[in-house]
Amino acid sequence: MLKRLYLQFLLESQNADGGWGYRRGGQSSVEPTCWALLALTGLPGVEKSRGEESNELTAGASTLDSAPAVGRAALAWLKECQLQDGSWPAFAGQPRGCWVTAAASLALYTHGGSLDHVARGLQWLSNTWPAEGSLWWRIGAKLLRRSRVVQQNASLRGWGWTPSTASWVEPTAFALIAFRHIPKELHPRNAGGRRRLAERMLYDRMCLTGGWNSGNPLLYGAAGAPRIGPTVWALLALQHCRDRPENLRSLDWLGQSYSQIQGPGSRALAHLCLEFYDRPVPALAPALAALNANNQFLDHTLAAAWAVIALSGRPRWLGQETGN
Repeated sequence: MLKRLYLQFLLESQNADGGWGYRRGGQSSVEPTCWALLALTGLPGVEKSRGEESNELTAGASTLDSAPAVGRAALAWLKECQLQDGSWPAFAGQPRGCWVTAAASLALYTHGGSLDHVARGLQWLSNTWPAEGSLWWRIGAKLLRRSRVVQQNASLRGWGWTPSTASWVEPTAFALIAFRHIPKELHPRNAGGRRRLAERMLYDRMCLTGGWNSGNPLLYGAAGAPRIGPTVWALLALQHCRDRPENLRSLDWLGQSYSQIQGPGSRALAHLCLEFYDRPVPALAPALAALNANNQFLDHTLAAAWAVIALSGRPRWLGQETGN
């Protein structure tokens, strides 16, 4: 019942243009639209590339009958938002693409969207580099190392939130997850090298105690504290290295922190990650029900979408490796 409640919220909060806002009634944005679409994966008629149905949702769920139309409208809106260079902006009409290109490419591919749109998105991701590596960045990095503000290897590059800015953990993880699931036939030639470099960058940015924050493992000589979201996404992006000591140490931190997580979205993500790594974790539905009673998170699209995904088990689009 809890999963159905979240799904109904997502279906009923779609905007007339086909997208979703971060909150019900908010301006349509690419990120919440992608997560809403991924949360709808597996509903009858929504995921074109799959023929399976969810037993939990098919009986007596009249609101869910609108799912196919919702999915078609969302896919059309995403395609319209793509820029000429293959990227997606955060909001429709913005002239510059950003990290959401990874999420849009993944959502389109998962739902049987145009492969041309997907391939163009991956091409943009492969050709877009962060600021590290430029002359001025290398000079700045040397100065910062001398003052011990930060400590990281500036030669290792992933992806930033926007082009020509610093590499950060979460956009790097999102890009790696997209490349992991989308087949190699749609990858540009340099995708393999980009992936390997980005994976090295993630391990370089890991906090000393395990886990990740936004990307600063050491700041002014003090160890940075890990956070739930970046840790989850980094671990999911690096799941093919599940037995590495860094992964195991980060999983230990995540497991120890699990019971203290108060945000429903973060709780759902942590649960999903621990399940992927076969770590013992309490049932999710009772915890989400209690958190929902306390803070009514159902007007938050991302939290509702992540809850649906976590309550659905292990989604193939997150765990399946098709892009070696």
